[in-house]
Amino acid sequence: MSRSTPLRGVHESLGATLTDFAGWQMPLRYGSESAEHNAVRTAAGLFDLSHMGEIFVTGPQAAEALDYALVGHLSALADGRARYTMIVNDEGGILDDLIVYRLGDEEFMVVANASNYELVARELTARADAYDARVEDRSGEYALVAVQGPRAAEILRTLTDADLDGLKYYAVLSAEVAGARALVARTGYTGEDGFELFVGNDDAVPLWNALSAAGAGLGLVPAGLSARDTLRLEAGMPLYGNELSARTTPFDAGLGRVVRFDKPGDFVGRAALAKAAEAGEPARRLVGLVARGRRVPRHGYPVTLDGAVVGEITSGAPSQSLGKPVAMAYVSTGALDAAGLAVDIRGSHEPVDIVDLPFYRRTK
Repeated sequence: MSRSTPLRGVHESLGATLTDFAGWQMPLRYGSESAEHNAVRTAAGLFDLSHMGEIFVTGPQAAEALDYALVGHLSALADGRARYTMIVNDEGGILDDLIVYRLGDEEFMVVANASNYELVARELTARADAYDARVEDRSGEYALVAVQGPRAAEILRTLTDADLDGLKYYAVLSAEVAGARALVARTGYTGEDGFELFVGNDDAVPLWNALSAAGAGLGLVPAGLSARDTLRLEAGMPLYGNELSARTTPFDAGLGRVVRFDKPGDFVGRAALAKAAEAGEPARRLVGLVARGRRVPRHGYPVTLDGAVVGEITSGAPSQSLGKPVAMAYVSTGALDAAGLAVDIRGSHEPVDIVDLPFYRRTK
């Protein structure tokens, strides 16, 4: 049976189309997903992300435990800052991509994807066993509401005395927002400026309503998973289960930069990842594709060269910002410089061009 977030009643009152996602009933859209997408690009969107997992790692050796458990150098993270990182298996395969927030000298919050947070909590617990650190899965205690878009700061500023101007990208602070105690993070998954607000479950509905009221005259709209997916695709951000999996390494995904071989000590997957790094160019690489025609490459469609399969689409959708269909795909390295790449869309080989990611970059 699917679980519900504290905001399900709000979504139903707004007429949202609900869908099962990673075992949760989540809003897919409230009306037009293209309108929701465009609102985030031009004004702001309001998202319920309460299905995500919040895992706390605390104690005198919390930083060292995370250095061993994850590929990043978390002990070098300053208080109040965040870092994108990954947890991998012994073979270097990605178990999940994460954001880690350092809340204090001995306190970290690890935010994991909804489909993986129980696995991540188990792995962190096992990997921290030799350290003076405690791992607590507190996902059931938190709701997560995000406001994203160029007017996000303007909207949030009316509800808090927190220094939002001083809050840098990938930073976090504790503040009161609309009367609720919240962790306010300047992070997001849309390619726009914005904030993710972690609050207790009982504060989720009042916070959502306060943000809705504050943004009513500024173009804020509720946005569902469909818009979130097209926004992150345009921004070239990977999705676990599509671009990332236990069968891919960070180097396959073009994210080798998150692997920190320069940190002290060993970490899980180090030997396998070092071998992958030394091997140089991986056999396949994640790339961006833009369709020349109007047909949309979708997840799982083959990428072809002269009729032979050389890759596979991981994510694809019409791009509202570019006005063309776009996709991410794993393509054989040997085919990357060849002319004539196409996507097999139900037997028709539709031509595509490789482009640099991201497809969309906001103007700062």
